[in-house]
Amino acid sequence: MLRLLERRYGTNYDVEILSGMRQVSRAEMTEVRMTPAERERKSLMPPSQEEPYGQELILDLHNCDVRRFTRGELESYLAQLCDIIDMERCDLYYWDDVGVPEEHRQTNPKTKGTSVVQFILTSTIVVHTLDLLGSVYVNIFSCKSFDVNRAEEFTVQWFRSSDCESHLVLRR
Repeated sequence: MLRLLERRYGTNYDVEILSGMRQVSRAEMTEVRMTPAERERKSLMPPSQEEPYGQELILDLHNCDVRRFTRGELESYLAQLCDIIDMERCDLYYWDDVGVPEEHRQTNPKTKGTSVVQFILTSTIVVHTLDLLGSVYVNIFSCKSFDVNRAEEFTVQWFRSSDCESHLVLRR
């Protein structure tokens, strides 16, 4: 059982093991980001370890362009992201103040925004925007491997974030 937590501050990486079993080198973290074909050639897990069930990329983005927080922009983001990481889109659901009377709309900075769940064939992509804080929280979980670097780079560019923290968790 190997679970990784990665924190990214600019170009520096700190890696921690959530299970406390062993330290992970930067080289091993790079192996996590290999394509499935690359992983076949060079296994990430020692023979005594189980292969991971899936991976979850967790992104905390700050100083974002809030014009990207609309339903239309979020749907476009999800469609393009799914194309980039080769995921099949299924149902899409929103939770926000669209159609809610003014007196019942959210005003708290921690709740005013849009949440969207994009079901994919192999799990979900969840996005939470916080309009008043200019922040976005993204979780991409799939039992099918995907290029976490491309997903992170595209997401940072899409939301025009100047501050991103990322975590990668391998699920077993």
